[in-house]
Amino acid sequence: MITAPEKQTPVTSQSEKSTWQHLFSIPVIVAALGYFVDIYDLLLFGIVRIPSLTDMGLTETQISLEGASILNWQMTGLLVGGILWGVLGDKKGRLSVLFGSILTYSAANIACGFVQDPQTYKILRFIAGVGLAGELGAGITLVSEILPKHVRALATSFVAGVGLFGAVFAYFTVEAFGGWRTAYFIGGGMGITLLLLRLGVFESGLFNAVKHDKGVARGSFLSFFTDKRRLGIYLKCIAIGIPTWFVIGILATFSNEFGSLFGLTEPIKPGLSIMWCYVGLAAGDLISGVLSHALHSRKKAVAWMMLFTLAGVCVYLSGAVSSTFGAYAMFLWMGFGTGYWAMFVTIAAEQFGTNLRATAATTVPNMVRGTVVLMASFFSFAKPSLGVIMTTIVIGAVAFALGLYSTLTIPETHNRDLDFLES
Repeated sequence: MITAPEKQTPVTSQSEKSTWQHLFSIPVIVAALGYFVDIYDLLLFGIVRIPSLTDMGLTETQISLEGASILNWQMTGLLVGGILWGVLGDKKGRLSVLFGSILTYSAANIACGFVQDPQTYKILRFIAGVGLAGELGAGITLVSEILPKHVRALATSFVAGVGLFGAVFAYFTVEAFGGWRTAYFIGGGMGITLLLLRLGVFESGLFNAVKHDKGVARGSFLSFFTDKRRLGIYLKCIAIGIPTWFVIGILATFSNEFGSLFGLTEPIKPGLSIMWCYVGLAAGDLISGVLSHALHSRKKAVAWMMLFTLAGVCVYLSGAVSSTFGAYAMFLWMGFGTGYWAMFVTIAAEQFGTNLRATAATTVPNMVRGTVVLMASFFSFAKPSLGVIMTTIVIGAVAFALGLYSTLTIPETHNRDLDFLES
């Protein structure tokens, strides 16, 4: 059940500005730069995993085992942080998350630059994961609530489009400076610098209008599970994002295995596959906002992007790739198609009332990231019997079936007013 708040801080004064003024306003720019640093730090361990663990004296076998363990600690931190920051964002405000999350992961990444053993590494990556979980959801929520509804799709896509280039910057930072410790220091330093820039950002008027209302329950994560309608929408929001991490977590991460099956003479580097995926993602996120704006529909934009991705997956798994250049081109294609990431987080934010909006927008993307553990576990379990290609087809079929069904059946939120509450 939803109810209108008794009073609402108006944002109509913002509507007189042009679209370009909205897109380049301080909240949007700061949110975009925050996501840029977030993605940089999120993917940095994957890039420096081998050199960092090698410097600690680990053998090749130990690097494989400890590297997987450290990554799992980081992913666990993302799941925990998603709930923590989401609840905090609805209870204390969107700005509390934007300040707290970036301070947490910046400090953890600077500390990673001094780490000397795998056990400490695990703890620090867990803390970093907790901090990284809050950035995108809080940023999308704040931007969605501050800006007029007719520019929300463009603004949130701009945030993600700029932010996803952090993955490219992380790759070339490691390549340029060589030292993995330096890369961590740079990430932490960027976060601290951005923290200072956020001092000029103001809180959401929608949140301010209800924060002193004692009769409104804010930030209750369990509320998603106490109402059938709400639970169904919440699960659909998660399902929409699963194809994105199927491409990144399975196809790109294990691209070296696919390259061997395709008989490529030159091995595919998973790091480069992921980088090209994120180049495509960044471009796709910018386009998906324009597409949604033009079609006057979030659902149609996401559905077309998802079908474009599915076509690329089919071409890739058919074995049509005959060179590493072709493989990287396919990851650019599939990455572009999955560039509805910001749109799907925006959909999650727009589905729920002000008192649950930050919780939804922050937990949903981290729940999607958590499905990578399930997909990767099934991939490892089933490929000895089904083979790599058939196992991937099974995972992909489930991911895209859930994604397309959820996209087509979830309520449309284009131009929806956000001044309502969840009862």
